[in-house]
Amino acid sequence: MRHSIVINGLAEIESAAREFLEQTKGHDLLAFHAPMGAGKTTFTTAICKVLGVSSDAVSSPTFSIVNEYRTESGDSIFHFDFYRINRIEEAYDIGVFDYLDSGCLCIMEWPENVEQILPEETLNVFISVREDGAREVSWED
Repeated sequence: MRHSIVINGLAEIESAAREFLEQTKGHDLLAFHAPMGAGKTTFTTAICKVLGVSSDAVSSPTFSIVNEYRTESGDSIFHFDFYRINRIEEAYDIGVFDYLDSGCLCIMEWPENVEQILPEETLNVFISVREDGAREVSWED
C-alpha cells in the first residue's frame, strides 16, 4: 500500500514527522531517497525532535558517516549519510551491520550507495519536491 504525507512548509514539518512515525511504527530501518537539497536532513531533524532529541544535536553525518543521538527515553537513533561511500567495504569498515542489527532506529541518507547490503525489511522512503515547493514524503509497505 502506498502512503504519502505532503509538507507545505517548515511550519508543518514537526506534525508531518509525528504522523510519519505513527504510520511507520514497527520499521526501524528507514532509507531516505531524495535529490540533494530535498530535505532529508531537515526531515530527520524533525523526526528526532519528535522523539525528544535536541534539534541542535542533529546534523548531517557527511564526514563521519554515522551520528548517534539519544531520545529523551535514552534510546539510540543512528543517522547515516552514505553520500561519500564509494566502495561497499567502507560501510563494512564502520560496522554498518552492528548498527542495522541493533534494533535501534536507523535513518539513512543516500542509501543508494549501499543498497545491495541493506536488509530486506528496510523501508524505502522517498522525498520529492513538488512544483509548488512542497515536499512529499512517500513509501510503500
